[in-house]
Amino acid sequence: MKVITSGSAYLDIDAYACCIAYAELLNLQGIPTRAVSSAKPNASVSKTVLGWGAVLDDYRPTSSDEFVLVDVSDYHHFDPMVALDRVVEVIDHHPGFENHWAQILGAAADIRPIGAAATQVFQRWKASGWLSRISEQSAALLATAILDNTLNFTGQMTTAADIDAYAELAPHGKLMADWPEQYFLECQATIESDICSALAADLKRMKPDSLLPQVSAQMTVWDADALLERHRSTINDWMAGQGDDWLLNLICISQRKSCLLAEPVVSQQKLSRLLPVEWQAGLAALKPSILRKELLSLGLNANSGG
Repeated sequence: MKVITSGSAYLDIDAYACCIAYAELLNLQGIPTRAVSSAKPNASVSKTVLGWGAVLDDYRPTSSDEFVLVDVSDYHHFDPMVALDRVVEVIDHHPGFENHWAQILGAAADIRPIGAAATQVFQRWKASGWLSRISEQSAALLATAILDNTLNFTGQMTTAADIDAYAELAPHGKLMADWPEQYFLECQATIESDICSALAADLKRMKPDSLLPQVSAQMTVWDADALLERHRSTINDWMAGQGDDWLLNLICISQRKSCLLAEPVVSQQKLSRLLPVEWQAGLAALKPSILRKELLSLGLNANSGG
């Protein structure tokens, strides 16, 4: 049995979609596969998305199962069910572990800069000749993951492949033209209904030698200014409870910007070394918007002298 899974901390829409859609493809090809996760979906897997009925499998891996990792390649953050010596494929778009997996898996390690891992899974559907058989749910999941991870195609890592993938998947998933706005508004409503849980559900702790703030949270919403007006004090208090070096990257889809919230001066100083930003009372705006994985790339490049 192949077990497709992702990271340990949370399951965002990209990981969720990739697990389910890739498992569907492999099963169609006659390869017994299960999509499994110990982590819970975060706010990017909205109520409408959950209502589509595509779910992860209730399956406990055995000692003979092989593992496929999607939307993650840092083995420090793999789902705890994963046995590293039985990882047979990695599909990811986060930087840092390309060489590690290339040495172990060769061509079975597909780690490259692209807007969404969902696009990489779509490309497998396309290349296999099975795309006409993709379920409506899997197509809609992959398309929505592309929307989310490319920031509605405004993100700096968006590629032509992401745009083309969405254009093909949206009709299969029966997504309407207003789906992007509906989706991001729905995610924002979920986030605002429990802001602290939303922060916890997309929080990463960086390595001690990282040039980025040690604690980094990220949210993608339709209207960041409105959210900050309503919840900034709560966010400040909760993030301060996680440590004295922190960042919230609040991505605003409607205004195509990132609102970087970092109250600690040390955190502001770290970010100012990497980005052309001006801080006002712990807040800086960056256009176009930037993803945390892009911040991570900036930090890695600066660390290596690149």
